[in-house]
Amino acid sequence: MTDTNVSGGEQSPAPGEDFLPTNALAWRLDRLVVAVGRFASWLWIGVLVVVLINVFSRYVLSQGSIALEELSWHLFGTATMLTLGYAVVRDDHVRVDVLKEKFPPRAQAVIELLGIALLALPVIYLMVEVLVPYAWKAWTYSERSQAPSGLPYRFIFKSMLPLGLIFVMIALFSRFLRCATFLFGFPRAVTPPEDDRRSTGYPNP
Repeated sequence: MTDTNVSGGEQSPAPGEDFLPTNALAWRLDRLVVAVGRFASWLWIGVLVVVLINVFSRYVLSQGSIALEELSWHLFGTATMLTLGYAVVRDDHVRVDVLKEKFPPRAQAVIELLGIALLALPVIYLMVEVLVPYAWKAWTYSERSQAPSGLPYRFIFKSMLPLGLIFVMIALFSRFLRCATFLFGFPRAVTPPEDDRRSTGYPNP
């Protein structure tokens, strides 16, 4: 990575353009979240395979499986939770930009920084605080499906809920740092190496 001086211009960015510079810490955090998200995206293939097997078993062999149904739900939920942070890094999550997109970049960065610090991070922290004991209780009591032929080890899936939100918090903190770099020049902006931009961990296309 190399240092670069980035100043916040007042020209509105093009739709879908990410005008925020990165910094050393945000760049590393983004790489972590993106790597987890891309790894978790392979679970969608598992969801497809399990659903197809379950459909074949139910409608061709006339032998439905509650365990397969639950496995498809668990894989779906796990893939969704572990890719939420990836969506934040890539700025692909649902946003209400009807007014925000009309503001200059500096105003957008201020809104985003305050929104992350005062709303998003505190709310997600409270959610994690509730979900960690929720998963721990499932581990303590060896919780399993209520269905006789359902899946055991329910704590594995329940643990994915706080874990996914923790990666969202990491992604949001990284975005907060990038807003701070744009607005205040701290942490100092850096430019990742050209050859690294094509690596699997790089957060941008």
